[in-house]
Amino acid sequence: MFTPQTYPMALLLMTLSMLCWGSWANTQKITRSWPFELYYFDYTLGLLVVALAIGLTLGRIHPSSVDSFFLNLQTASPRSLWLAFAGGAVFSVGNILIVAAISVAGMAVAFPIGAGLALVLGAVLNYVVAPAGNPVLIFSGIGLVCIAIALDALAYRGMSGGGAASRKGILLSFIGGIGAGLFYPLVAKSLAGPGHLTPYTVNVIFALGAAASALPMIYLLLRRPISGPPRKLKDYAGGTWDVHIWGIAGGLIWGVGTIANFVASYVPMIGPATSFSMGEGNTMISALWGVFVWKEFRGASSRVRLYLALMFLCFLLGLTSIALSPVIK
Repeated sequence: MFTPQTYPMALLLMTLSMLCWGSWANTQKITRSWPFELYYFDYTLGLLVVALAIGLTLGRIHPSSVDSFFLNLQTASPRSLWLAFAGGAVFSVGNILIVAAISVAGMAVAFPIGAGLALVLGAVLNYVVAPAGNPVLIFSGIGLVCIAIALDALAYRGMSGGGAASRKGILLSFIGGIGAGLFYPLVAKSLAGPGHLTPYTVNVIFALGAAASALPMIYLLLRRPISGPPRKLKDYAGGTWDVHIWGIAGGLIWGVGTIANFVASYVPMIGPATSFSMGEGNTMISALWGVFVWKEFRGASSRVRLYLALMFLCFLLGLTSIALSPVIK
């Protein structure tokens, strides 16, 4: 099993996680004409594929080791397996609702509310489950990231003329943020204690849990859609190859970021609170995509540009504080 042996390598993994978690939504934006419920089928497939592929490769670098994927799976306690499975199920419910919020109210509402709530809830619970790192730096960094997320929301609202956001989108983002914040403490518990799992085993069980909750929920949303007419499962076959490939790519990207985050959190000096909080810097990455690739702020007013500048500054300061928490006691 591959695990980082130095802090710089762990930091690199956390940065990779942040990049992936902030970039996967581009695949939905590319396929925005394709119903998000059907997009999520492919997304879930990509998540399963990358979990198995990495578990059977990096998770088995030393097949005879007790931490090797199959040996760890055999010796794991039922409690750890169920915690990892439940973490995936909770994540999937939350993530589907955030994807639904994006389709209803746009990333301006979904990411700031969903990611902000997930960051605060997840970081606090993760620190309670497995305290590691300098708490002053961790929670100071979290506070700065929350300010950055609020500035991001103000910038988007400024571009839309300050119109009221969809109540449905806000509600979906809020509930989705709770799910996105609750899943990681379950994973953290499965990585510790007697019969605990390794990150690679957790990732596979997590992906299975995500699929188990996603499929019935997608079916329900197809029958009773949040917006638009009802659809049927057979509509999935009507998609072109490119929309399916982009959906799978979205799951692959998120899955790579997730295993990178799980592996980094497994390092004793890092811990789940620091690793998760770094990963939740994904809102900054999504904002960078929006500003420089999708040109969402073309023609922005000076006030909006100020919000953006302050947002990036707060993100950088907050993430730096979180990144230094394992090494400054």
